[in-house]
Amino acid sequence: MPKKHNEQQQFGTLLRYARPHRRTFLLVVCCAVIAIAADLLQPYLMKIAIDDNLMAGKNDFGTILLICGAFLLLSVSGLLFSYWQNNLLQYAGQSIVARLRKELFEHISKLSMSYFDRVPSGSLITNVSSDTETVSQFFTQVLLSVVRDGLTLLFIIALMFHLDAELAGYCMILLPVIAIIAVSFRTYMRKTYQMSRTQLSRLVAFVAENLAGMNLIQVFHQEKEQQRQFADRNDSYFRANLREIRTNVLFNRSFDLLGNLSIAFVTWIGGMAVFDTTMEFGVLYAFITYIRLFFQPINAITQQWNTLQATNVSVQRIWAIFALKPEVRDPEEPVVLAADQVHGQIDFRDVTFGYDPQQPILTGLNVHIRPGEMVGIVGTTGAGKSTLISLLCRFYDVQQGAVMIDGVDIRELAQAELQRLVGLVQQEPYLYSGSILDNVRLFDPAISREEVERACAFVGADALIRNLKDGYDTRLSERGSGLSAGERQLISFARIIVFQPQILILDEATANLDSQTEQLIQSALHIVSKGRTTLVIAHRLSTIMQADRILVMRQGAVVEEGSHPQLLGMHGYYEQLYLHSQGAMNAGA
Repeated sequence: MPKKHNEQQQFGTLLRYARPHRRTFLLVVCCAVIAIAADLLQPYLMKIAIDDNLMAGKNDFGTILLICGAFLLLSVSGLLFSYWQNNLLQYAGQSIVARLRKELFEHISKLSMSYFDRVPSGSLITNVSSDTETVSQFFTQVLLSVVRDGLTLLFIIALMFHLDAELAGYCMILLPVIAIIAVSFRTYMRKTYQMSRTQLSRLVAFVAENLAGMNLIQVFHQEKEQQRQFADRNDSYFRANLREIRTNVLFNRSFDLLGNLSIAFVTWIGGMAVFDTTMEFGVLYAFITYIRLFFQPINAITQQWNTLQATNVSVQRIWAIFALKPEVRDPEEPVVLAADQVHGQIDFRDVTFGYDPQQPILTGLNVHIRPGEMVGIVGTTGAGKSTLISLLCRFYDVQQGAVMIDGVDIRELAQAELQRLVGLVQQEPYLYSGSILDNVRLFDPAISREEVERACAFVGADALIRNLKDGYDTRLSERGSGLSAGERQLISFARIIVFQPQILILDEATANLDSQTEQLIQSALHIVSKGRTTLVIAHRLSTIMQADRILVMRQGAVVEEGSHPQLLGMHGYYEQLYLHSQGAMNAGA
């Protein structure tokens, strides 16, 4: 019962998206009524022509011509109103789904990073594209079938009772038979559709992950293994699809058999009545036509059953995402820092955090960074460096303690305000499909072209951009694959200049660069970091040797801190890292 109520609530919410289009839906119903009436009156005209003219022995050519004219008018009217009905419904349905898709994407973009850690990107792609397309089919196919075929069925029943109530009563025995078949198939059909959707989601997720990591697959010659895994998932989806198709075919053929038996029954009963002169031949002709038409809307509605089931599954999946609340939320009354209040002081006070709360990575961590200070953060993989940065960017909230900027807990700031204060340059900067100009200003039209050009010139990227075919209007492919790693980093530095955050974070920003490009990036870093509090995470110690202070992390704690000479003088863990890096560099040389 709760599950049924939940489904009704979900569809009720979905139908609320249709409220702005209620006038359009009303016009759809009006067009459907006129189109159906035009189609169903045609057999009745034939009945009049047969019984009142041909069988009665009349040879009134004028009446026959009039009936033919009415038949033609009904045919044209049915065609026109069906056309308008379909266009209106498509417009309303596509508008509803466009809004749903937009709101779904907006909601997903607001979810916390912990959600994206758990959920494969392929599943989300399925939600945004495939599931919303299924919902579109609900409005453009299922709803159309319910309105058009439902009204058609009611009109046919009314006309059948008008022609011969007794014969129509016999035909109504079919309705409970149809209901029994539909109910008996319902549970199994829903199971097959849900299984098919699940297998499709897994297949899409696998393909998305493989495309993202294709370079690694080819480098490590994993093509055959990935092909094997894809074949397994593809085969599972293939079998689920076959089961869905078999169920659908069996369901529809049951109605075909029932329809043929019904026509034979009506022909037998009606034929006996015509021979006994208790029924006119024209009535029998019209009745047989209507009994044929009687099963068409029923069959059409039942054919939409699989779409309805798929819609039910898709709506559940979409609303399961809408039901998610971000773990990181804005406060009800956020603190607003004026420009003259922002100095860039950072404090981690007794911070305890773990991606799994039962397994903390940081425990009671205390770090204090002065305004305008450049701080390097080093340590082996898993030491907690990136976790520290993720907390400062508020991708996650601490379990205990507080992260503060200029004495204000970042949980008291709106996320938009925090993003204005903190700029992040990652190891692999993300560039969007679009022009270089838009990638620097991140599609913000308030930032002028001149500001972008000045920022690029400031970090040393202007010359290389102008050497490109279209300069700042050069279109980049996804992730900026047309540029080198160093060029992509320079563009990310230009973003910092344009948006002017007070705190700058570089997360392994030079890890994938050659020595010459690293020197270029170091020069840009020196320019960008002036007047800003700068945190630099680096495996290459050469990147942070000139930092004001270096934090050495190990197993989630700061074990040493000081300048490069001071740390070497301690002869501790930092010295081991430094000697190891020097050995690696010499070996590489």
